[in-house]
Amino acid sequence: MRTLVMAGFVTLDGVMQGPGGPQEDTEDDFPFGGWQVPFADDELGAIVGDYFRSSSALLLGRRTYDIFAGYWPGQAEAGDEFAASLGRMPKYVVSRTLTEAAWENTTVLRGEAHDVVAGLKEGDGGDILIQGSSRLLQHIHDLVDEYRLFTYPVVLGRGKRIFAEGTPARTLRAVETRATAGGAVYTAWLPAGEVRTGSF
Repeated sequence: MRTLVMAGFVTLDGVMQGPGGPQEDTEDDFPFGGWQVPFADDELGAIVGDYFRSSSALLLGRRTYDIFAGYWPGQAEAGDEFAASLGRMPKYVVSRTLTEAAWENTTVLRGEAHDVVAGLKEGDGGDILIQGSSRLLQHIHDLVDEYRLFTYPVVLGRGKRIFAEGTPARTLRAVETRATAGGAVYTAWLPAGEVRTGSF
């Protein structure tokens, strides 16, 4: 069984939409695209590079795939080695409508999201990294083996959230935490079972 690792950038109120630029994801007239950029630093880049290098495949939802495929191949052509490594990495995009994937080494997974991702996990290979992809994530939370999240000192009040309404209740256990110089807190989380309640 392969391990599914979800990585992403979230605000204090759980928003993960459009962190990288004003036009990245404007769905529902989202006005805060690029909210992460002021907090970027070399430490963030090093952590992200590490978890990409430790992954054997990249899993994306359709919208995130379109964003990545529209940007990273051009960076690879310009000589960016990280972008070139993304091109070489096997990539899977879950979509009911995409008929052809132009980005090299991409396979389109058609069908119910939960079913096709569960099938992908059952194959051979190393870790599968799902980056962002908030809409896909809502269908596969129970398949995620680890969350690697950068949390930022920002509250937006609107936007796509990592855990949307209706996400199954669960607890998580922090296995790594560090603060970056730019102001983010990076935490790796493992699922830790059902939510228990009590009273004081």
